[in-house]
Amino acid sequence: MTARSVKGTTPEGAATEREASQFVRSMFDRIVPRYDLANHLLSFNLDRYWRARTVAAVRGAGPKALDLCCGTGDLLLALEADRGSPVWGSDFCHPMLTSAVVKATRRGFHSRVFESDALAIPVRDGSFDLVTVAFGFRNLANYRKGLEEIHRILRPGGVAAILEFSQPPNPLFAGLYNFYSRHILPTLGGALSGSKDAYTYLPESVRKFPSAEALAAQMRETGFQNVKFKRMTGGIVCLHKAEK
Repeated sequence: MTARSVKGTTPEGAATEREASQFVRSMFDRIVPRYDLANHLLSFNLDRYWRARTVAAVRGAGPKALDLCCGTGDLLLALEADRGSPVWGSDFCHPMLTSAVVKATRRGFHSRVFESDALAIPVRDGSFDLVTVAFGFRNLANYRKGLEEIHRILRPGGVAAILEFSQPPNPLFAGLYNFYSRHILPTLGGALSGSKDAYTYLPESVRKFPSAEALAAQMRETGFQNVKFKRMTGGIVCLHKAEK
């Protein structure tokens, strides 16, 4: 898969970027109540490990940080706990942000959130030292535009980190993973969340997402430097890190 072969997420029935965005927002609206539980159970709690690895990878980045597509705030709060200071979070799904605020308040955290589309972030150029995205980038309707926005809002020398599902490079493991994601995950995810469609979309979105190499190439084309990626858990997840 080349760096230019997929423009953005392509949910079934969505013919335009706007329709794709509306599908994703509606899907997340429906699954918020049991979203965290489903993520932990379906990943066998590995999602906590992947986020911890991400936090460790960006340790030492500058003081002002934004967790883009922050969802219910798991990475947002993990970053605050590690850095010892509040972090900004942003998402275009209002119920997700509400859940993040409730979670932060309950745990005594002070990170703040705002609602926005990741393709049109309402902040000035060079506003942040660090921008993270965990399991939200592949849902963007336009990957190139998303990278351009991340690049725009980073200061020179700032760090971008994208944690996302990927395809395992080992054919045997890839076959096992694809069987689980296509035949088992939709049923379990549907039972846990009440929305089988959401967990049918998940493996399809991963299958259509650019490879780790292709995403790295897109980041370089966008202007990022020192682009590196690290596969985890046999390659089902990949962390890309780069600098502006």
